[in-house]
Amino acid sequence: MENPTLIFFFWLFLYILYNFLSKSFIMLRLSVIILLGPNYVTDSVSNRPVTSIVGCALKDPFLFLTNGGGIPESRRASELSELLGVNILPSQVLQGHSPFKNLFENELIIATGIGEPALVMSEYGFKKVLSLDEYASYFENIDPVSQYKRWTTRQISNRNSHSLPVYNISSERVKGAFVASDPVDWGRDIQVLCDILRSRGLPGQPNGQQPPLYFAADDLEYQAAFPTERLGMGAFRIALESVFNRVHHCPLEYVSYGKPNPFVFRNAEAILSQFLPSYVDDNGDAGSHSSKTLHMIGDNPMVDVKGAKQAGHPWFSILTRTGVFKGVDNHAEFPADLVVDTVEEAVEYILTRELIS
Repeated sequence: MENPTLIFFFWLFLYILYNFLSKSFIMLRLSVIILLGPNYVTDSVSNRPVTSIVGCALKDPFLFLTNGGGIPESRRASELSELLGVNILPSQVLQGHSPFKNLFENELIIATGIGEPALVMSEYGFKKVLSLDEYASYFENIDPVSQYKRWTTRQISNRNSHSLPVYNISSERVKGAFVASDPVDWGRDIQVLCDILRSRGLPGQPNGQQPPLYFAADDLEYQAAFPTERLGMGAFRIALESVFNRVHHCPLEYVSYGKPNPFVFRNAEAILSQFLPSYVDDNGDAGSHSSKTLHMIGDNPMVDVKGAKQAGHPWFSILTRTGVFKGVDNHAEFPADLVVDTVEEAVEYILTRELIS
């Protein structure tokens, strides 16, 4: 997002804590928001600025939850603050890989994906972490076609050299692998991950027990600038799993976070509950903080609606025709509680239902 000339889609869950008298929450997935530089954010269907659509709600406490990632929450909070014109704290941002911080290990791990996955993991408290890009550079010829590539996945890291872990790469086994964001070089990453996962964490060694593998999300497809959906992290997981199961005697074992994993919804509710006690209204009164409804707004039935349905009460799902879903009627397999054309319509429905009724 540092390059203002890029047009890209930002997969974003937005939890907005409404007026406490209404006891209502909104979870808004701005998955079809076009970012044309740092100062322009619009709903892709209504073409209204997102800040004008949800501006009234941004005056109250809120929480952002996104399946995206690749950068620390502190930087994401800074970017969102600039885009939306409100002060957003890192503690108000939950990304796809945020649950990784609860998997703290002091042993060697590797992380892959766009952005700076190793920096992210370091900020989560992992003491010995390398990006897959860094790790592969220690092994000559581990990527047999690297010399034919006219591009590189190597990215500039903000990690200081003194912060990098010190260990013997030729003898220390990788204890865990993390796919923190969408991989760039699928071929290289599948090859190296298979080498790590089938050799007990030390490429080139005989097959053995697989180290743990974690994915920040499992979206098969997502809506981007191209007219039809693009393959997401879930597609990469399927590709890796298919290859690994052919080259190893045991099936691939992994844990996926992100939508529609119920953990995401439970975790968001838990984070919100931590914010609630500190809230004081304009009169200086704490008031009641129990939520009556959690509204999930999204454009992907298989991910957003399915996740809300699995989470159950108090979730209310609203499906928009702004991205993956473009159907006339409700989705057959994962029908939402409400279907609307735009994010604006969804927010207006909630305002009418919760604040006026």
